[in-house]
Amino acid sequence: MLVAADVVKCLMFSSVFFVWVVRYQNIVQEFRAYQYPDWLRDVVGISKLTAVVLIMSSDARGVQLGASVIGLLMLAALATHVKVKNPPAKMLPSFVLLVLSSYLVWSAA
Repeated sequence: MLVAADVVKCLMFSSVFFVWVVRYQNIVQEFRAYQYPDWLRDVVGISKLTAVVLIMSSDARGVQLGASVIGLLMLAALATHVKVKNPPAKMLPSFVLLVLSSYLVWSAA
């Protein structure tokens, strides 16, 4: 189980880092398309990056906190996708991160 949790942690860290650092311009465009303010984009980005750093810690409470934050943000992301009527394929990354974060909350307990 420990190996699976470590793999999930690495996947989550990599995906959040890639989307919010490497492909940041896509995030800027998406938040503008959804008509969300820049400050919200910044708060979400800082929250996600902080959460995945917590997820990588060896402290079970830190992992649970980070995974819980990611889970809540993924629920909000899914709500946004539903609100703007995106196709299911655009919702898939948010859903997968929600499932993975739920697994980490459970496995770190």
